[in-house]
Amino acid sequence: QVQLVESGGGLVQAGGSLRLSCAASGTIVSIRTMGWYRQAPGKQRELVARITTGSSTNYASSVKGRFTISRDNTRNTVTLQMNSLKPEDTAVYYCNANDVGWGQNYWGQGTQVTVSS
Repeated sequence: QVQLVESGGGLVQAGGSLRLSCAASGTIVSIRTMGWYRQAPGKQRELVARITTGSSTNYASSVKGRFTISRDNTRNTVTLQMNSLKPEDTAVYYCNANDVGWGQNYWGQGTQVTVSS
């Protein structure tokens, strides 16, 4: 139905920046919300940021002011610009898309972000 492919993870020093990208493809009906979640070892998956078709955004309090989410509705892509990275941002980051036409949430395969101190 819908496939999500992420790119842009990697290793960076504290204070550095990374940019994550995610592209949706397949039989897309109507993706309303796209977002990024993360899961650190031994912890539950948590919301990082999400954005609606109308560009309304939500951010986790821990990333506000450092991360920026953006979206291209025509291309079904979402980007997460991460600045002033901290070691506690280390996690596997997952792209998420909610297709209201299919009535399903879709997940990418995950991309590792590692921030060294």
